[in-house]
Amino acid sequence: MQIDAHQHFWNPGRGDYGWMPKDNATLNRVWGPADLAPLLSQAGVERTVLVQAAPSIEESEYMLGLADAGEMVAGVVGWVDFERPAAAAVLRRLAGHPKFKGVRPMIQDLPDDGWMHRDDVQWAYRALIENGLTFDALGFPRHLGHFLTLLRRYPDLRVVIDHCMKPQIRDHSLAAFAHWADGMARLAGETGAYCKFSALVTEARPDWTLQDLRPYVDHILAVFGPERVMWGSDWPVCLLAASYASWRQAALDLTAHLPQAARDRIFGGTAAEFYGL
Repeated sequence: MQIDAHQHFWNPGRGDYGWMPKDNATLNRVWGPADLAPLLSQAGVERTVLVQAAPSIEESEYMLGLADAGEMVAGVVGWVDFERPAAAAVLRRLAGHPKFKGVRPMIQDLPDDGWMHRDDVQWAYRALIENGLTFDALGFPRHLGHFLTLLRRYPDLRVVIDHCMKPQIRDHSLAAFAHWADGMARLAGETGAYCKFSALVTEARPDWTLQDLRPYVDHILAVFGPERVMWGSDWPVCLLAASYASWRQAALDLTAHLPQAARDRIFGGTAAEFYGL
């Protein structure tokens, strides 16, 4: 089965997408299943993982409603308030839904890079483990050391690193690449984390080429291995840099040298295993 391990639906009229630029016509509009369905069909993708884009319980319930309306969405990654230990009851309730697979705090948007280590949020990691849920790690290269510390503290937490930790491809330098590459290698080697092969085009220049992306993709495949890498479109955010079809084709081209079994993992098997789809 071909799976898109990372996509979004949203309705800005809900009012909880504070990060969304109001003057961006690509993002600031309603995106729903009817918009994505023909793109999936054209690409031969059968199921998706729908990921949160707003820090609210209401959005998680909105996504579960969309998932219940059809077979397209196989799993939902939602949100709970890590700063409210009382939210453990909400997490248990959401965990009872068969398509609710995990959560993603929007760490990349927080002013405190070390927020994840605060005493008042530790309950959440323990609760995820207890409820059999996953954790999507969303951050930038500056968060690499923090995530390594966190994942070593909770070795039983099932974690996937979103968007390859967003390497700054558009401003590529040897020093920046080395910092990112070392951090990702340590996460791969010292923890059981998985990695999403997603969003690289939006971290590159508008005129990106396969050669711009290749060093990053090759490194991720080398340190995590295809068995811990899953492809995601990051649609509709990817539309800022590429169509669904062109990003999908780029990912296929960048992995064309791999055996078919490895490609089967990257484009479906890994996501199915990690999220229990």
